[in-house]
Amino acid sequence: MVALLNGGATRPAVTGFRHPDGRLEPVRPRDMAVLVRDRHEARAIQEALAARDVRSVYLSDNDSVLATAEADDLVRWLRACAEPTDEGLVRAALATPTLGLALSELDRLVTDELAWERRIEQFGGYRRLWRSRGVLAMLHRLLHDFGVPQRLLATGGGERSLTNLLHLAELLQQWAREHDGEQALIRHLVELRQQARNGVEDQILRLESDEDLVKVVTIHKSKGLQYPLVFLPFACTFRAVSAGDAPLRVPDRDGRLRWRFELDAEDVEAAEAERLAEDLRLFYVALTRAQHACWVGMAPITVGNNKRSLLERSAAGYLLAGPDGVEPGGLETVLERAAAVDPGITVSEPLLDEPSRFVGDPALPPLGEPCRPRRRAADAWWIASYSALVQHDAGGSSRAAPASAAEDVLREESGQAPAQEAGGAAGSWHGFPRGPDAGTFLHNLLEWAATQLGLAVAASQPEGLDAEVERRCRFRGWEDHTATVQGWLRALLGAELSLPGAQTPLALGRLRTYQAELEFLIETQPLRAERLDERVCQHLLPGRARPPVAPARLNGMLKGFIDLVCCHEGRYYVADYKSNWLGGGDGHYAPEHLEAEVLERRYDLQLVIYTLALHRLLRARLPDYDYDRHVGGGFYLFLRGVQAPGQGVFHARPPRALIEELDGWLRDGPDGQQEQAS
Repeated sequence: MVALLNGGATRPAVTGFRHPDGRLEPVRPRDMAVLVRDRHEARAIQEALAARDVRSVYLSDNDSVLATAEADDLVRWLRACAEPTDEGLVRAALATPTLGLALSELDRLVTDELAWERRIEQFGGYRRLWRSRGVLAMLHRLLHDFGVPQRLLATGGGERSLTNLLHLAELLQQWAREHDGEQALIRHLVELRQQARNGVEDQILRLESDEDLVKVVTIHKSKGLQYPLVFLPFACTFRAVSAGDAPLRVPDRDGRLRWRFELDAEDVEAAEAERLAEDLRLFYVALTRAQHACWVGMAPITVGNNKRSLLERSAAGYLLAGPDGVEPGGLETVLERAAAVDPGITVSEPLLDEPSRFVGDPALPPLGEPCRPRRRAADAWWIASYSALVQHDAGGSSRAAPASAAEDVLREESGQAPAQEAGGAAGSWHGFPRGPDAGTFLHNLLEWAATQLGLAVAASQPEGLDAEVERRCRFRGWEDHTATVQGWLRALLGAELSLPGAQTPLALGRLRTYQAELEFLIETQPLRAERLDERVCQHLLPGRARPPVAPARLNGMLKGFIDLVCCHEGRYYVADYKSNWLGGGDGHYAPEHLEAEVLERRYDLQLVIYTLALHRLLRARLPDYDYDRHVGGGFYLFLRGVQAPGQGVFHARPPRALIEELDGWLRDGPDGQQEQAS
């Protein structure tokens, strides 16, 4: 194979495929296929090819990526990144073969305290990255820091190892959506490895590449395919049947296959004949896969100290010499006799000289210097959100958008006091705990009622909702508040909410058309957040004081999660639940107090962003969409004020001019040209 490839790599080529016009197309690795019986033969041929610098790919590999050596190393990396203060875990990770640290470097970490501290800090950084951006981003950083891709690709079989690592990293990212926390993800990976679940579709080894590589294929998988050049290095191998192979399907005297759980000598003989017949069928398949030429490796097969050849028990030997076999030293005579019958057969001795190496294609130009951009790459691209714009201590664009609705709620609630008893009357809604935990608890309950039970069902048949409330309160240790929350939610679902412009009150428990936890992602061109805020202050509650937004520049995406989008009397509304604690009585939730809370927390900006998202959605979905006719605005439902004057509702409908102006700004980026010029 190497001789053919090197003959095709010379200039001019001396080995290749002759076209009708006389042109010679050089032989390339992609023209060659090696047919094998199983992965053991495949591994043997791949190792022999790799020793001669010939790259190959096994196209029949059904092993699990979880059973690879790279998976072992990955477990050690994850454990060290999850607990970087555990020196034993970090040392185990650094000593893995895949990271490839030199022994001198590992020894230095034992004697050089500063170097060791830097490694500990390095793995601490991986843990922070894991928690902020996910396991996939963390593993990519680790591979880059240790130069793993460059080192692996420079070694034989390194592409296979790198493919396994990247495949495992992708699987971990998928599993991370279902497992909360680093330890849960590691435990899931370890359990899968212990279960050895080979054959699961997403765990099958992914091919590194099949571009210009020698293809190693099982004979079974090669059925119906053809390759320019085919090699059968193991044509004379066979696996004889023995009594220990029971149970087996053995042909009876009538030729029908029957299961036998104990094999006598007659059964073994019958099974052996059936095995030879199957080997003959496979040998025919293998011989007929070549388009131009097929090389068949022939050799006398002996077992132990027995000098007599068992070649006749293989398919190739049986075809050549029949059941009598080949006498010692007579193989060449038998082959020459076959070649004399058919001029298409050529007999040659194997090349037993020192193994040559594939020189590669000299026509390929050497790699040049990497291209570098002449202009500064666009920066400050980020995913903004309402919480990022109002978070002053995070520097605006440095705070990433929430990844989920639950994280969005937690961020919004984090500005309140830590969880504690609210201080209202015992057994009342105002006495329910306040803080991020309580707010997330109430939001999750309402989300569950809307998505799992249905708001109308929860209102008309509250038994299911009551049972869920009891279960969740018990889990939190809030059994004393169970009855309070049950009554609270019943009242909330049945409350008649008066909205400006609506002829009839809106009740959550009577809604038929709604979407809970609607996520949106809007593309934004360069726009200063201060300019956006200026327009909001002009059109919503004008003249009222409120904190400014954090200095930031929108450029990328604008993301958010709307608690509820609903339709009432043909008009669409965005609704958001607010669990803010404003005081221990209903009077604290009067309209003027709600308005002050909206301004203080900049919910006015949030309402405009959500209404803009609704505007874009309806414009894309409704053929006759008109903002004035279809958009009812947005309202905040302050959950603790459902019995207060105004029922805890703050409603606003941003003017059409404001929404359309902001829509155009996000699309066209009015601040882009100005900043580029400066």
